[in-house]
Formats: sequence, C-alpha cells, structure tokens
Amino acid sequence: MSNDQTNTQSMSNSKSTIWQIVGRLITAGIVLGITAFFTPGFQINSFWALAAAAVVLTIIDYLITKFTGLHASSFGKGFVGFVLSAVVLYVTQYFVAGYTVSWMAAIIGALVYGVVDYFLPGEQQ
Repeated sequence: MSNDQTNTQSMSNSKSTIWQIVGRLITAGIVLGITAFFTPGFQINSFWALAAAAVVLTIIDYLITKFTGLHASSFGKGFVGFVLSAVVLYVTQYFVAGYTVSWMAAIIGALVYGVVDYFLPGEQQ
C-alpha cells in the first residue's frame, strides 16, 4: 500500500515539474517578446526565434541556478541578478538565429524584462 502511494506521489511530482517547466517557458516567451518590443536595439525576427530564445534563456537560467544558486532575474537578486540577466540576454544571440541584441539593449532589456516579469502573475523567484 505504501509503495503504491509512493509511486503516485512520484508521478504527481514529475507531472508538476513538467508543468512548471512548460509554464516557465511560456512566461519567458511572453516576457521576452514584450521586452524585445519595448527595447531599441533588441530584435527577434520570428515566432520560432522567440520560442527558441525562450528555451535557451530557460536552459541558461536553469544551469546558472543549478551551479551557482543565483537566478538571472533583474528583481529580487539585486545588482548581481540584474547584471546576470543582461549577460544572459546578450549571450542568447549566439545560440539563436534571428535574435540580435546589443550590449546597451541587453542592459535596457534586463530592466524591461525584470519589470514585465515582476508584474506577470506566477511564481516569483
């Protein structure tokens, strides 16, 4: 009986994790699209470039969090989070075709990304 209960909890946790990742990807895509729209020098050429950039940003954020414990979030982590967010926005262009950003746009984009992310409902990190 307890083995069945453990298996059920394990399956429930994995489904929850999958939905958290999907939610994070959707949120990243929305926030990234809004950020690119409002930031001069920040350009995303297509929906697929936006989707790929959201995936890359999520993966980079996950890896940074896994190895350093820091989130690439403009708000909530202070100056380090802000700089990390700008660097992640800039570095993403090397992994995604159709996504270009200058250093200045990455800095402004990190601020816009943080503001938009702060006001969107969902898990605040």
